[in-house]
Parts: sequence; C-alpha cells; structure tokens
Amino acid sequence: MKRISTSQVAPGLYWVAIPEAHLFLQCGCVEDSVKHLIRRGLITSLEKNDISWETGPNAILLSDLMLQGGHFSNLAEFPVLQMLYRQGMGIPGHPNNTGRKPLLIGNAKQIRAQLEYIHRGNYGLLSFEELQEAGLSSEEAELVWNLKMEFAIGKIERTDDLIDSIVLASEETEISNGVCIRRDAINEFTISYKGETVSVNLNIPVTQRYPAPYPLGFHNIKREYFGVVHSGQGDGWDINRPCMASIIVYQGKIYLVDAGPNIAYCLIALGIGINEIEGIFHTHCHDDHFAGLPTLLLSDHRIKYFAAPFVRASVFKKLSALLSLPEEDFFEFFDVQDIQEGAWTDINGLEVKPLLSPHPVETTTLTFRTLWGGRYYTYAHLTDIISCDRLRAKQDGVHRLPAGYLQRVIDGYLTEVDLKKIDIGTDIVHGRATDFEEDSSDRIILAHTSVPLNDYQKEIGSSAPFGMIDVLVKSHTDPLLDRAYLYLADYLAGIEEHDLKQLLNNQIVEFNPGTIILKRDTQTIFLYLLLTGTIEMINAKTGIYNIFSSGALIGENYSLTHNLSSATYRTISFVHALKIPSSAFNRFVEEHHLLNSLSQLLSRKEFLLSTWLFGESLSPRVQTHIAEHLVPFEFNEEGLPLSSLDEKFIYIIERGALLRIKDGRIVEKLESGDFFGEDRAVFVSEYRSELLIQEPVSGYRLHTEHIMDIPIIRWKLLETHQKRVRATWG
Repeated sequence: MKRISTSQVAPGLYWVAIPEAHLFLQCGCVEDSVKHLIRRGLITSLEKNDISWETGPNAILLSDLMLQGGHFSNLAEFPVLQMLYRQGMGIPGHPNNTGRKPLLIGNAKQIRAQLEYIHRGNYGLLSFEELQEAGLSSEEAELVWNLKMEFAIGKIERTDDLIDSIVLASEETEISNGVCIRRDAINEFTISYKGETVSVNLNIPVTQRYPAPYPLGFHNIKREYFGVVHSGQGDGWDINRPCMASIIVYQGKIYLVDAGPNIAYCLIALGIGINEIEGIFHTHCHDDHFAGLPTLLLSDHRIKYFAAPFVRASVFKKLSALLSLPEEDFFEFFDVQDIQEGAWTDINGLEVKPLLSPHPVETTTLTFRTLWGGRYYTYAHLTDIISCDRLRAKQDGVHRLPAGYLQRVIDGYLTEVDLKKIDIGTDIVHGRATDFEEDSSDRIILAHTSVPLNDYQKEIGSSAPFGMIDVLVKSHTDPLLDRAYLYLADYLAGIEEHDLKQLLNNQIVEFNPGTIILKRDTQTIFLYLLLTGTIEMINAKTGIYNIFSSGALIGENYSLTHNLSSATYRTISFVHALKIPSSAFNRFVEEHHLLNSLSQLLSRKEFLLSTWLFGESLSPRVQTHIAEHLVPFEFNEEGLPLSSLDEKFIYIIERGALLRIKDGRIVEKLESGDFFGEDRAVFVSEYRSELLIQEPVSGYRLHTEHIMDIPIIRWKLLETHQKRVRATWG
C-alpha cells in the first residue's frame, strides 16, 4: 500500500497526502487555491458532536517565485484562514485544535513575504502612526483604530504566533514525522517518506496563466452610458462564482469595482480587453478583492487607481510586503487618484463617494451617481459590511465607538438608491439581508455568499448571474465609433479628424469567441482595429504566442509584394473591430506621407511582436514608439564585460546566443527574443553573473525612459528579474 498519494490539481498546484504522518501538503498557493481543492474533493465537511468543520491541508509548500505568468504564485491568506477557522485549528476548544499550527514551507524570502502579507491581510494598517500617515486626522485615526481593536479583540497578534514555518535551504529538510523535502531546482521538489518519493514541479511557462476553478461562459457586454455589470456575486469560498465585484460602464468606459482572484478570466468571459479599463475603485485589501491587481498591470497604460487614502495605503503596504518592493513603486504602476471619504468626487461626470465601513482592515463602501435628465441615477456597492445588530453592539464594546458614527454607517447602508448590491455573508464581519427589509431602493442585489438564497432572503433582494448588466442610463450613441476614432487618432498622430473619417467610415464587425479572423500565410485583405475583447496571435511553427487587447491593429502590412500574415489571429472572447480594407488603409497613409516611416518600422515591430516582453497587449502607438527608439547593437567578443553595458538600457537579442554564468555554472541561456541588462537599468540588484557569448549576438537596446510608463513591460521585467535572482543565488 502506498504511503504517499499525490495529484496535480491545476498547473502550479499539487496535493500530497501522507495520512500515516498526519501531513496533508498543498504545494503551490495560486489564486483561489482553496476553491480548486474543494472542487477536487480534497476539502470536505465533517461533523462530530454537532460541530461541523472542514478537512484540508495542514501545510503549504510555497513557490520559489512570487510571480509566474504575470500573476501571484503565493497567496496564502485564504488557505491559512481555511486552516485556522474552517478546519478549526485556531479555534479554542475545537475538536480539530490539537495545538498544531498551519505550516508554511519555502525559501527564506518567500516565508518572510508571506508572513508580512498575511499580517497586513489580517489587520491592514498596523499603528496609529500609519493611520495618520495615510491622511487621517487624530480624531479619525482614533475612530479607525478603535474599530480595528474591536475586531482584533484588543490586540494585534504576531503572524508567527498563528503560523509555523520551515525555511528550505540546499540540503534535505524534515517537515514532520519523518517526512522530508528536498529542492532539486527552482520550483522543483522531491518529497520522501519511509522509502517512497514523489516529485512536484510548480513551474508554469511564462505564456501560461493559472486557471480559474469555475466556468463562466462568454458574454457580449454593451458599452452603455451608465450601467453596472455583475462580475462577481460569491465570496472567497464559493466554488461556482467569482468573488463579489462589479464593473461600472460609464459613457462607454470601463471601471472595475475591486479586483478579486481570476479577474483576467472574468474580463475575457465578459469580452473586455485589458486596455479598455479606465480605472479601478478599490474597497479594501482582503485577497478576495485584491488578488487580481496584477492583471491590471498587464496593460500598456497606467490604469487609474481610485480609493480613499487609508484604503490605498493598506493595499499598497500589502503589495509591498508580498513582492518585497518599496511601497512607492506602485505609484509608478498605477495612476493613483485619491478620493475623499464622505465626499463626492467628480470623475468626468461619474461621481463617487466612499464611506468608512467597519471591518478588520481599512474598508469603504462606494456609491456612484451621474446626473441625467434632471436627476441623479445612483448605484451603491456595499461590500464587507457588518450587520446592524453587531454594529450597535460595538457601541458598548471595550473600545467605545461614538453613537453618531455608528448611526451614520447604518444610514449609509440604508440610503435609497436606484441599484444596491449588498454583502450578506452573515458571519461576524459581514452583513445580513434582514437589515434591508425596509430599504426602499428600486433594486437590491444580494451577494458575497457561497450558499443559495433562502426564501426569506429572496423576498428582500434579487440574484444577479455573472455577466448580467443593470442599465441605469441607456446609451443612444455608438461608443465603439468614438473609441475607434481615439485609437486611430492616437496611432496616426497629426491627421485631421475629417481625414480620419475616411477610415472610420467602415464597418464595425462582431466576432464570436474562438473565431479565426486572419490565418497565417494568407493575404491580409483587411485590417482589424480591435475595439473590445481579446485576440490571440499564434504561430505554432515558430512557437510564438501573444495576446492583443483593445487598440491593437491586426494585419498591418505595407509590402506590395509580400502581404501574407506571419501569424494566425483568433478571438478569445467576443470581439468588436473596425474592418478596414488593407488597400484603402495603405493608400491613406501614403497620401498623408506616412507610408515610408510606418513601413520602415514594420520589421522592428514584427520582431517586437515575436518576443515575450514586447508582444502582448501593446497598442500600435506604443509599439511604434518603442520601435522608433530601438538602437542596434552587436557583441562579438567571447566574454562580455558588464562594464560594456550601458546602465540605462535593456538589451533585446535578435540573433545569436548568450550564456549567464555564476560561479562556473550556466544559470541561463539567452537566445532570440530574450533580453538582459534589466538588473542594472531598472532594478537595484545585488545579483551579478558573467555574460559569455556562445554565438555572436546582435539586436537592439532600448533606453528605460521609453518603457517606465508601460506597466506590462515593467511587470514582466520584474517577474524575470526575480526569477534570475533566485536562479543566480540557488
């Protein structure tokens, strides 16, 4: 009989069970990992003496890398919560509380990062001083601190008092009861027990993303004047639905309300390209509203980040802990725009008001409105609220809260609006539907729950299936045509509007998901200006794969003799595109004296599209800007002194091969499409390795000033840099 059982739950997520040693090991900690384990039947329910609890892992093996495929690899907050409270390991007197703590296993850097990130996830800002640094007055900071102490039962616990950890070094390490683990390479491990061994590989290809635990189908969302798309109704434990979230459509623009796990998957299902997103409104830093933030960095522009300053501070400190980066760096990834708690902020006609909401971390509810036809149309997003009974009870708690403040919170909950989405999680840190029995709002949506609504709740509020849209103000114009104009004006800079209308006067076409719109080695008769949705570029012969979002121009080719497509373009979601005859487009750019400059840059742009670093989600304008500033380089000598590299440039290889050597061992081979120099040009790094030319190397170098405002490129540089640091130091 085998002592060790193992299974791959998803790419980057494994389950290893050794019942004889009382060890159940979750290997990898990807987005929604708890939901994956529940769906696979690896977390189940038990009952004893009228007490119910769940089974599940009691230890987590962390990835050596914090980022893979642009997304977080280690998100232990909810798995640890599942162990402590749903399994009962942290509940006094619980049958499953044996004194054993949740166990984290990994390299020293990831252990430190996870402990601090979980600490921030539990408490948010950690001191009165941090609250004041976030812009709160002494009186406001005292109120928020007293709220925090009420939820924390008067004390901020150290994370290592709740969690045990084992730091893996180079040698084999015992986990417990004779079970040992050895790291064989980055993210490759061998686990052994009484002569049996199993291997676990947590690596995924850079072009692959972690999968979602639930199917969502495809939806074709109309860009209304003012509407609310319901992009999540569940909670952190719901295996069938994304976590509570919404998408605001305003004048055709897309704004997210929170970014939970698998937001990239949700956007594809809704036919929303990453470059369409104008901004995100953020309520708080818990993982079920936070884990999708890396998706927003896979854009070619800095997405606007709207939050009350104290919420933004707690979110950025948690990001900083998770990635071991300075908090200030995230101001360069996002276009940060603070909004004042308790006041309306006008964002080009869309107004928003955040209100402080009692919760263990800094949290606000959000209310949106716009003026139309002589009155305001209003949507209230009430996530992570608390029941009115529990709220009133806090007036008599150890840290007495002002009765006026508590009534203000209740009045905010019950304000009449056109549409209201409420949290009915029912536990001690969430809301109840019964508080809204007398709410006179036109429509109430019940959310943030993993269980079906009961009959009583159904009489209070409605359900909202994923992808449904509530239209508050209907659009009577075509926002897609406006978007097409903006994209063309951006790409063909300097061309008058009346001239651009020659190109705009073409058909906007719609494609279903999975449709091939242009095949490799076929003539490009039409160009497609992508207006909504997501397209993949595939060349199986060369192994090239990249993803395009809104603003991409598919089929660009200025050759009179060779106008065959170099790749196949296939829709991933519902897509709308402006369909322009190639002959008409080429004639247009020639008449406006743009043909020579655009055609000369085309070969460089095609090379960029063949690389991982520059091939994804870049609009034509950004591609052209980068191509214009590429500077050719050649290295022919056998050894490449680091002093010969300009510290302000990254280097992209077009031909040849380069080896990175550390202490006499090859740690990486770089070939066509790869890059180097980011350690000197972008990051202050201690890792250094010798560069050895295997074949003469040529390509392009690019000054960092041309990439620092492009989040997706900086994010990919960060992922690669962290992987190289880990590989260099072993």
